[in-house]
Amino acid sequence: MKVPKKIKTYCSKCKKHAEHAVSEVKRKERGSLKKGSIKRALARGAAPKTGNKGQYGSKPPISKWKRTGAKSSKKHSFRLKCKECNKFSIRTYKRAKKALLE
Repeated sequence: MKVPKKIKTYCSKCKKHAEHAVSEVKRKERGSLKKGSIKRALARGAAPKTGNKGQYGSKPPISKWKRTGAKSSKKHSFRLKCKECNKFSIRTYKRAKKALLE
């Protein structure tokens, strides 16, 4: 995906169309455990009074769906700085493998 370094678009702060300078925002990474991993750990007995805790008689909580690998693309966020009022706004684009500022 190619994104120009300057875009003329609507500024919600000064309520008119103006030129914006574009820069890419580094997206935050989640912590050491993903949401699904936390849920699975809780279901397996990481929290008190939950899960089977290694006893016999129930299936593991992951028997219903298949684990898949990581996504090959990521969402790209760009920071738009208005030339008129110097305020910033963030715009997120759809998934792409690579984003180039031109």
